[in-house]
Amino acid sequence: MIIHEVETYSENEMKALQLTRLQETLKRVYGNVPFYHSKFDELGLKPEDIKTVEDISKLPFTVKADLRNSKPFELFATSMKEVVRIHASSGTSGTPTIVGYTEGDINNWADIVARAIAIAGGEADGVFQNAYGYGLFTGGLGLHYGGERLGMATIPISGGNTTRQINIIEECKPTVIAGTPSYILRIAEEMESMGKDPLESSLKFGIFGAEPWSEELRKVLESKLGIKACDIYGLSEVMGPGIAMECHEAQDGLHIAEDHFIVEVINPDTLQPVPDGEEGELVFTSLTKEASPVIRYRTGDIASITRGTCSCGRTTARMSRVKGRIDDMLIIRGVNVFPSEIEECLLRNEDLVPHYQVHLYHEDAMDHVELHVEINEQIYRNCNDDLKNDYIKTVAKNVRHDMKNYCLVTMKVNVLAPGSIPRSEGKAIRIIDHRKKGLPV
Repeated sequence: MIIHEVETYSENEMKALQLTRLQETLKRVYGNVPFYHSKFDELGLKPEDIKTVEDISKLPFTVKADLRNSKPFELFATSMKEVVRIHASSGTSGTPTIVGYTEGDINNWADIVARAIAIAGGEADGVFQNAYGYGLFTGGLGLHYGGERLGMATIPISGGNTTRQINIIEECKPTVIAGTPSYILRIAEEMESMGKDPLESSLKFGIFGAEPWSEELRKVLESKLGIKACDIYGLSEVMGPGIAMECHEAQDGLHIAEDHFIVEVINPDTLQPVPDGEEGELVFTSLTKEASPVIRYRTGDIASITRGTCSCGRTTARMSRVKGRIDDMLIIRGVNVFPSEIEECLLRNEDLVPHYQVHLYHEDAMDHVELHVEINEQIYRNCNDDLKNDYIKTVAKNVRHDMKNYCLVTMKVNVLAPGSIPRSEGKAIRIIDHRKKGLPV
């Protein structure tokens, strides 16, 4: 369902709108944020020097360290009197970053997320179960306000309490559910363990994000729940969820809210733009954010961009599913591997369930990788007791072979009994770095 004509703007119409909003944003940050004022002056730039959308390449980048190294409200472009809400990033990759919102920001955000939910299949007469965590994390409240703005009956259940999640699904008959894909998978598995069939639920659409997930995991979620599983993208530093949303019709890239954000894709080493369709680091500039706008924010997320009219009728640029973060990339004996690539490979194996962890060690002056996977309980239970050890050895051998052929890496594989790998009620912890005293990364 297309709920705003801007979703079908021509390229020229969108660029004209973007340029007007970009110029307004640049004036705001140059006049009110000393950090950006200094950055512009160092380059000899004034806001009025930006005369086309393409001129954005003249502007300085912003990186997460800039936000972390500033005092909490130092990068705000408005007075605190105008700020009505403060959020913070999850801090999974370091110190959380603080972001502010004016009343105008909250309204714009609600509109953006309402559009995103509609893109994923939500409708005003439906019921929306929001299993994202509420609080400083932007996921919960971001999706909540969007659901209400769209006109859906929104259930603020938050994350956790899986039994209650299932009860609410049965009693309130939601048509759309949102949460991290790993946690929604846990809900489906818990339903099965209770003797309930997830396919018999009222759910039709799922909105999943906040962690990288693979096409193979999409297939698992869709087959277990009988839904269309769609990817949502957002960062607190830029706005929150809703920056981009995958449509349920095509499921072929996430439509970016280009009237609120300009997207670029750059080579993270050279910082030069890459052609459409080529993977690189996503860079976003906010166009309507009042309290804490960002200019050319380097997200660290790896994806590509395609343009053209989608089969759903929208003309906005689409970003691919995020392959991973630059700082999540593993370098195993000279080969670059993202956790999402490991996941995609593992989920093709019917002997395994969709849970895994990568353990990193440093021994004998070298880094070592150990992959922990979990055996499929039903297959394991039906296996003759005398053959179980041989079966596990065969599974481990097959996984090592698949990793070598698909991911081009050799790693030790530890096949665990059903239920051994911890389940998460939020973001799944996929990498355990024992080189850093066991801290998850």
